[in-house]
Amino acid sequence: MFYYDTNRTSYQVDTAIPESEWVKRAKNGDEDAFVHLAKQYHTKIWNTASRYARSRPELEDLTQDLLLKIWKGLPTYRAKAPFEHWVMTLTVRGCYDFLRKNRKRRESEQLLDPTAHFQAVDASTAQIHAQAEASEIVALLLDQLEAKDRTIITLLDLEERSIREAAELTGWSESNVKVRAHRARKKLKLIYEELKPEL
Repeated sequence: MFYYDTNRTSYQVDTAIPESEWVKRAKNGDEDAFVHLAKQYHTKIWNTASRYARSRPELEDLTQDLLLKIWKGLPTYRAKAPFEHWVMTLTVRGCYDFLRKNRKRRESEQLLDPTAHFQAVDASTAQIHAQAEASEIVALLLDQLEAKDRTIITLLDLEERSIREAAELTGWSESNVKVRAHRARKKLKLIYEELKPEL
């Protein structure tokens, strides 16, 4: 069974061989070729997953599950779109599935700061405290949303992706993304107004 070490957050990637060749080898079952691709995309997958995870262990498990999903899905990759787009589509959809399956269990857990393992050591205590507080507020608000609404808010507002990108990554139509984003933002505003006295 494929396993990828998610504890490392930086890797050196050999670019002498074109990516298409690594993909071809991985599709043919070459695990070493897939490890090479996983190293290349690990940071992007990790960063996306960190917007959905509540703890370091959960983030590691989610990242591992996403990599396993990509490994198992390789036979379906048809090279009609860039490999990176295909990887990120599976990543976003995997995170959405994760939200749906784990929402109740995770409602009382803390949001993991996605930049925590990349923060500079000389950051002031006040900045770190403010970031942690903002992350907790965002987590509290996002946890009140349904999985689809949370996914759209994450893609459009937190990751600042375009409507078109969000539609491609989720498989939803652009009009569906726009309508859902509008409704999700209204819900978020109402939730914020209700919770404001407690924040």
